[in-house]
Amino acid sequence: MEDIEKKIDEANRLCVERIMESHPVLVDIDHAINVIPRMEERMILHSGPPLQKGWDEMVGPMKGAVIGAMIYEGWAKSEAEAVELIRRGEVKFDSTANHDAAAPMAGIVTPSMPAFVVKNKTYGNFAYCNVNEGLGKALRFGANDEQVIARLHWIEKTLMPALKTVLREGEIDLKELIEASLHRGDECHNRNKTVSLLFLSEILPRLIRSDLDRNQVAEVVDFIRGNPHFFLNLSIPSSKSSLDAANNIEYSTVVTGLCTNGVNFGLRVSGIGDRWVTAPSIHAKGKYFKGFKEGDDAPVLGDSYYSEPAGIGGFAMAAAPAIVSFIGGEPDLGIKTTLEMYQITVTEHRYYKIANLGYRGTPLGIDIRKVLRTGILPVINTGMAHKDPGVGQVGAGIIRVPMELFRKAQIEFENKYGIKIV
Repeated sequence: MEDIEKKIDEANRLCVERIMESHPVLVDIDHAINVIPRMEERMILHSGPPLQKGWDEMVGPMKGAVIGAMIYEGWAKSEAEAVELIRRGEVKFDSTANHDAAAPMAGIVTPSMPAFVVKNKTYGNFAYCNVNEGLGKALRFGANDEQVIARLHWIEKTLMPALKTVLREGEIDLKELIEASLHRGDECHNRNKTVSLLFLSEILPRLIRSDLDRNQVAEVVDFIRGNPHFFLNLSIPSSKSSLDAANNIEYSTVVTGLCTNGVNFGLRVSGIGDRWVTAPSIHAKGKYFKGFKEGDDAPVLGDSYYSEPAGIGGFAMAAAPAIVSFIGGEPDLGIKTTLEMYQITVTEHRYYKIANLGYRGTPLGIDIRKVLRTGILPVINTGMAHKDPGVGQVGAGIIRVPMELFRKAQIEFENKYGIKIV
């Protein structure tokens, strides 16, 4: 048993080293069909593990987002027309995870949508994500009215060309921006205010130097400045590209993927490989926007949960005291949460550090053995979508990753290697 423990510990050290030394940079933005691997016409990607029954299995906000995306693409003019096309089998659904992509909440990505291209400079792999629309009534939360569709078209026709022009001057270092923002009050999952402005400050000189129309530049600046979650759709592929580089390490018990589609919660462990271990999705507990209450929300969904295994988000909440005002909880929630997460992780991040913990590195490398032995479940902070299609965001809160996932992962790991880990 000591020899097995040593082998696992060595594998886990290699795993977290690959996560830490990954270096995500933004290199391009283009229509999803042009950059996302294996993306097809009339294909819609969704967050979380693959859905076996497609449309019939989807929760309300994901269905609302699908309908809005089809209207945006021009495939349908109404909900009824969209559903008819789906029933006739003219739309193909697939998980973002099957295409090296990740996107928040419903995670809907269609061929015409702009997609960020993030490269892991250290290991050469890529990850992709759509563009964040802002809070409230947004497609990712299931909203699909005329305002939502108009914003999506503006992102495609105005924002994407501007950012593509900006990126012709060279890559943008996302890891550096995340490091800096952790020292300035963000945790880069549900609080991205500072890092979004840091991103804006990075591209602003390039925008001014470009030959873009002044009004277009002003619109782009106003949009990013007014969207405190803009960077979320860059931190997600940053985390995914880092975690993907650490997958498939034999004997490693480190978590390299977390996501949910509102039906199934998915967990991936490096030593198990690319397959997802799944359990039913759950509801968050948190703070509701005015006019909404407990029971209005759908089960949690989204790919933004890659954040926590990569050492940010809920694991870095001690860096973001103001997050409590958004997700609810006591003032010391962030510090308590981060300190607790050190008990179930392999190491402390070499680069992502928390100033008010004496510049201690964030907890990194969720070890399924430690979760099973301590009973401490990983904390994730998350947005909440209305259970019905077409409504949008109703609040934000906290979840604990279900223990069932770790027990199933234990069985998979022990069956694969013929050993006991707990």
